Amino acid sequence: MRTRMAIRVHTLLEKYFPERRVFLKSDTDTRFIRLRPLPQLLASLGASAIVAWAIIATAVLMMDSIGSGNFREQAKRDQRTYENRLNALASERDMRASEALAAQDRFNSALEQISVMQSELLASETRRRELETGIDVIQKTLRRTMKERETARQEAEQLALALEDQGATPGDQGETAADGTLDFLAAALADTATERDKITENAQTALLQADEMAAQIKFLEDRNEQIFRQLEEAMTISVEPLDKMFRAAGLNTDSLLDTVRRGYSGQGGPLMPLSFSTRGEDPSPDAMRANRILNQMDRLNLYRIAAQKAPFSIPLKDSFRYTSGYGMRWGRMHNGTDFAAPHGTPIYATADGVVTHAGWLSGYGRLVKIQHEFGIETRYAHNSQIFVKKGQRVSRGQKISAMGNTGRSTGTHLHYEVRVGGKAVNPMIYIKAAKDVF
Repeated sequence: MRTRMAIRVHTLLEKYFPERRVFLKSDTDTRFIRLRPLPQLLASLGASAIVAWAIIATAVLMMDSIGSGNFREQAKRDQRTYENRLNALASERDMRASEALAAQDRFNSALEQISVMQSELLASETRRRELETGIDVIQKTLRRTMKERETARQEAEQLALALEDQGATPGDQGETAADGTLDFLAAALADTATERDKITENAQTALLQADEMAAQIKFLEDRNEQIFRQLEEAMTISVEPLDKMFRAAGLNTDSLLDTVRRGYSGQGGPLMPLSFSTRGEDPSPDAMRANRILNQMDRLNLYRIAAQKAPFSIPLKDSFRYTSGYGMRWGRMHNGTDFAAPHGTPIYATADGVVTHAGWLSGYGRLVKIQHEFGIETRYAHNSQIFVKKGQRVSRGQKISAMGNTGRSTGTHLHYEVRVGGKAVNPMIYIKAAKDVF
């Protein structure tokens, strides 16, 4: 059975691959090689496999070349998109900074207006008290004069009755005394009437001045309300973005402000409350409102100090491209964000602090570490040059190094880390939190 099958297969192969002979001739002899159908089939299959492999490999190389070209184009498009986005963020940051400066100018102007208003209110209160005292004196004098006039009138009536009684036997001495008494009473009554008219006139003048003072106080109250409203709106616009920025970065704002306040207690600290009263009375609603605004201004000032001490800035000012973010990469944790730019691009401190390391460190290459307030540390790795030294105090925006490719690095870039309490966090949390404020 197997022989028959073999014969049939051989016959079928001979139909497509007939037996061939290859002759090899030399000077003295002639030989030949017999090519049977099966070896011809195997040779054909081998040649076909080689041709197919060559076609597939060529196609793969062409697809790879086309794909790499598309990838480069996509990378260029992404780079242009990132650059446009960064330019937009820079413009928005500049606009926000201008708005913050304008708001600060408005705050200073409002403070001056509050000072003037407070002086005017104190002066008006003093004048009002003087007028009240003058009115009280005038009223007492008027009441006393009225009593004296009534007493003089009663005495005059009594004297008139006495004179009438003595009129039956009048004498020269009695007439002279009566005339003198009448003259004295007439003069007293005239003086009393004059004084009464003067007091009445003074009282009317005082009432007019009181009405004018009330109108002036009403005007000042309206102006005070307008100033307070503008200040409250300005404080809301300025304080809320900063508060939101720090909360978005995961910082406890109350603890943060207490830390800043303790560090700057010798230069200010909480503002002293205003008082519009000199009698030791409870503060008025306006005083309480003004104190709330002053507390908000103190909070804004503390926030601005804290913003300089926390790494909310971007370490690069030139054009760059994000090449790797925070998170798992190649099976291990990548504790920072990578920024790619040309070799030697300046790198800047993202907040005020003290340099704790400036030199070579294992896979980081040339590394700069800066310790900031609130337990925050930033790291700048793979530098080509370092412009600061250990123990040096640096300010936000100060140039500290130049971008390079030192240490464990596949190309020129900056590896930027932010650590809180020694634990690495995503640096983009701080950068994104500040993009709507700075």
